[in-house]
Formats: sequence, structure tokens, C-alpha cells
Amino acid sequence: MTIQRFTLRCFVATACLLVAYAAPAQTPDSIVVGDFSQAALGDNLPADWKPLTFKRIKQQTHYSVIKDVDRNVIKAQSNQSASGWVHHVQIDLREYPIIEWRWKVDNLISKGDPRHKESDDYPARIYITFFQDQSKLNFADKIARKISGQDIPHSGLNYIWDSKTPIGTIMPNAYADRLRMITVESGSEKINQWQTETRNVLEDYRKAFGKEPPLISGVAIMTDTDNTEAAATAWYGDIRFKKSAQ
Repeated sequence: MTIQRFTLRCFVATACLLVAYAAPAQTPDSIVVGDFSQAALGDNLPADWKPLTFKRIKQQTHYSVIKDVDRNVIKAQSNQSASGWVHHVQIDLREYPIIEWRWKVDNLISKGDPRHKESDDYPARIYITFFQDQSKLNFADKIARKISGQDIPHSGLNYIWDSKTPIGTIMPNAYADRLRMITVESGSEKINQWQTETRNVLEDYRKAFGKEPPLISGVAIMTDTDNTEAAATAWYGDIRFKKSAQ
């Protein structure tokens, strides 16, 4: 190999490295975490979703994929029950701060009130958990993990459809101070109507906890009526995280 050819190859290789360093791989504008519109009809869980159940609650909410007009959605039917479907996924809110989803309910829970344990029920909620190293739990959290049968999150946000609290209300969860409830819809005005919701989760977390969030560790849907011994039906459409609200 001549000196000229060797020098040329070194130049080309160096140029390629510089280009690769200067132009990092592009990331998508959105991440679909609940691709329910593409799920198969029936009672089987969509890809990457798992049951979210609780050891002390025996009666579970029934979830299924149905066709609503022209697209597939999740139908949740709760009768004195509580459980959800969860997708464990890591998302950095600094890159994807916006969540967007569709939902619909056919009734409110008249006795529901997020401020009290005995009325902590919702016809529909989107539950976002944040990463916690389970090997570093304190004693109380280890006990809670054993009792619940679920990993203990660092913190969590619940976007709820409530019957009483004003839209925009942010309040502690009646059972766990590490969780916050945010009222997105309230009252009966929009019952049986599909609603598309958009929230800046990064801003909501800062308002709710007064600090920066860890990575998201999971996203769940949940319809529960166990505390009030009521019944509720809800539908959930696709869920995605986006870089911007546009």
C-alpha cells in the first residue's frame, strides 16, 4: 500500500468518526406505550402489558379488547373490584414530557372521593410510576411490597376521572403519600363521550412533588370500585408519550 493511499484511508476513517460523533441517532417524536388499536380482539393482554393485581383484593376488574366504531380499544368493567393492566417501560420525561390518551366512562361513582380511603375509587385512571431501586427500600416499604405483591415505586401520578373534585386538583393519595392524584375530568357532563387528554407530565410532577422526577418505570390503566362497592365501565384508547404537545 502506498503512503498516499494509506493517508487517504486514515483521512476517510477519521472523517466518518467525526460525522458519527457530530450527528447522533435521531429519536422518534413519540413513543406508543399503549397500542390498543392494534391489539387482537378478546381477553388476551396486548403485547408488553401485564395484569396489575393486589394480594388483598380478590375481585378483579375485567379488561378486554373490543371494537368501538372503527378502532380497537380496551373495555374495563368493574363490579366491587380493583385491578389494572400495566406496561413496564422506562421513559425520560426530559425527552418525552407529554402524555396523550383517549378514554370514556359510562357512569360516575357517586360515593367516590379521592380524599378518603373508603371512597378511593375511580371509573377511569392513568397511573404512572417512577423508578425505585427495590434493593434500597426501607423496612416499611419492604413490608408494603410483601403485602401488596407489587414493586414499590419511588413516586407516582394518577390522572383520574372523578365525580366531585374540580379539574386540575392535585392531592395526595388517601393510602400513600408518595402518590398524587390529578383530576383531569370531573362530573357527568362528558359521560359516554370519548375525550382526548394531553398532559405535560414533567410539569405536573414538579407541581405535585416540588422536585425533578426519576425515570418513568411503568404506565397502567385502572378502573376500580372495591372501596365503594360500586360498579363502573370505562374504555381506554391508545396511550403515547411525545416530545411536544403539537
